[in-house]
Amino acid sequence: MENFTLYNPTKLFFGKDVAEKLGKTVRPLGKKALFIYGEGSIKKTGIYDQVTRQLNSAGIDFVEYPGIRPNPIIEDVDAAAELGRKENIDFIIAVGGGSVIDSAKFISIAIPYGGPVWDLVTDKVKPTRNIPIVAVLTLAATGTEMNRFAVVQNNITREKLGYGNPLLYPRYSFLDPQYTITVPKNYTAYGIADLIAHCFEAFFGKGKASLSDRFVYAIIKEAMEYGPALLNDLRDLELRSGIMYVATNALNNLTLYGRVSGDWGAHSIGHVLSVLYNVPHGASLSIVYPAWLKLQRNRIPERIAELGQNLFNVTRVDETIAETEAFFTVIGCPSRLSDIGISPNQKQTIFRTMVDNEVNGNNHKLSHDDYRELIDLFM
Repeated sequence: MENFTLYNPTKLFFGKDVAEKLGKTVRPLGKKALFIYGEGSIKKTGIYDQVTRQLNSAGIDFVEYPGIRPNPIIEDVDAAAELGRKENIDFIIAVGGGSVIDSAKFISIAIPYGGPVWDLVTDKVKPTRNIPIVAVLTLAATGTEMNRFAVVQNNITREKLGYGNPLLYPRYSFLDPQYTITVPKNYTAYGIADLIAHCFEAFFGKGKASLSDRFVYAIIKEAMEYGPALLNDLRDLELRSGIMYVATNALNNLTLYGRVSGDWGAHSIGHVLSVLYNVPHGASLSIVYPAWLKLQRNRIPERIAELGQNLFNVTRVDETIAETEAFFTVIGCPSRLSDIGISPNQKQTIFRTMVDNEVNGNNHKLSHDDYRELIDLFM
């Protein structure tokens, strides 16, 4: 086991009606907030009214930046940061899923920096301070509500990059499973695929950590138990609660302690599909991960077999891969690019974009020949 420092400063409120504590919780952060959200669904569901009521009751003024897209783009982050600077805001309220909260994280370090956020994303400049972030989660998937990571897309350079910094931890996160009740079936399924992929990335990362492995097994088993049942009854609050909690634990460092790092090669490939074709993040991972496992079948057979034994009670590598792909199919996620209408004539475009983005894993390195094999496997 590797040395590690356990640090997670996010205070997380979980359960029914926890957002009723929002006003009094955020009052000490200041008198003015930047309120960011997506493309309007929170107004249809009443979440917008509930959050603004809390802000008003606490005497907090706010300025809004709506319209954050499902794959967040750098232009929105820069525009929202400029608005935050102009309005001299004290903290950020991010109401939405991973895209909204990830955007808030970048905005939080871009406001004090004062320049283009891409400078920070590409490590041209190191951030030194941030604006506090308050997250109100409406989609169980990414775990961003309790971690120091974020992802943003640059459509000009055709890059979608992940970034990590302790400054990105939300100060407070509010997780009310009621807020996920109206998430449609496909995005509920993509969230389940996303959280499972996060566990895989930890499991196949650098270093041995047996307890972290057991956390991985437990989280995925919970997702495999609750996921199909939830997709048959999208309004079941207990099932929504279960998925929301495992999604947070899949990427709040719990599965990474004792390792050098996770791998993240499959995520790197998935980002290419999102930047090229606007594929939802979880859907890109359900396409990529079975292919990635097939690529690795003769390289790390013992590790793949260990996963299969603990998740599916199978002992062979090919059985593990088949069971993984079958589960993604059962919950309605795509397993091939053809499932989402992307044709084989896109192979070269995908390959060149993988090359330009230097797609790779931290632990299991990928060559250009691997790129071509992977593309064939998930096409």
